[in-house]
Amino acid sequence: MSNRMEVSVVIPVYNSADILTELSSQINKVLSEYKHEIILVDDGSTDNSWKIIEEISNNSKSLIGVHLSRNFGQDNAIMAGLNLSKGDYIVIMDDDLQHSPYDIKVLLKRIKKGYDVCYANYSQHKRQSILKNIGSGINAKQAEYFIGKPNEIYLSPFKAINRTVVNAIISYIGPYPYIDGLIFQATNSITQSKVEHYKRYKGKGNYSMRKSLSVFFKHTTGFSVLPLRLASIIGLFISIIGFLAGSFYIFQYLYSNQVIEGWTTLVVLQLLIGGLIILFLGLIGEYLGRSYLLLSKKPQYVIKKLSS
Repeated sequence: MSNRMEVSVVIPVYNSADILTELSSQINKVLSEYKHEIILVDDGSTDNSWKIIEEISNNSKSLIGVHLSRNFGQDNAIMAGLNLSKGDYIVIMDDDLQHSPYDIKVLLKRIKKGYDVCYANYSQHKRQSILKNIGSGINAKQAEYFIGKPNEIYLSPFKAINRTVVNAIISYIGPYPYIDGLIFQATNSITQSKVEHYKRYKGKGNYSMRKSLSVFFKHTTGFSVLPLRLASIIGLFISIIGFLAGSFYIFQYLYSNQVIEGWTTLVVLQLLIGGLIILFLGLIGEYLGRSYLLLSKKPQYVIKKLSS
């Protein structure tokens, strides 16, 4: 076995204490023929996940534990793990065993054929809530417009990436990383492999509408200026309509000497245009806010403790 680190497995952890021992055991078994490391990033768990991570790392040379100072979010936790990773190939997966460690080799096989990234594509419906399926579907469709994702690629959190692309990802210094967006900015050599999606090993999932909305705003304001262009086009269209309507009313007044009545229409138009203005100002504000946070150097994450 070479001294060079071949595979790094990065896993963001949140309230999965009952699963971590089995998860790390399965990964070590699957990757026994590789020089590998497992990086468990505790993203501010409120259970005893960090205690379990420390116990596992004390008995396993392959495991590195990372304890963040608070909950920074899944993508930020992944960035912490990627920055510590040393492998030629990096696998990112969830902490709940819905992604089987036994499928890691399936993804690695595709990567070794020359692709930069291989996503897991589930051969059946994902074993998760209807709400999460709907949110995933909306975000996937949105990603086609804002980050250039091909329609046939499924944006799974279970994926394998080569070192070159990971180096490009970790060069991002903004406070709100979006891993999939950074991948599509770095390469178009992307494929996928069919795998199974399993039920959560134990406990309840941590998915929420808040997380889905977070991904939505990362798509719309973090990796594309398309919404701003759309706002400009709609604004121009409304201005043209307003100009034509105004010209018509002036023409009618001059040539028919009629006073145009209809305060209701006027109020409705004012509400419509006012609402659009507020909407687009909010959109612009989101962009400006993210620019401010980037310039203010807000950290992506803060590591409280390492265990290895």
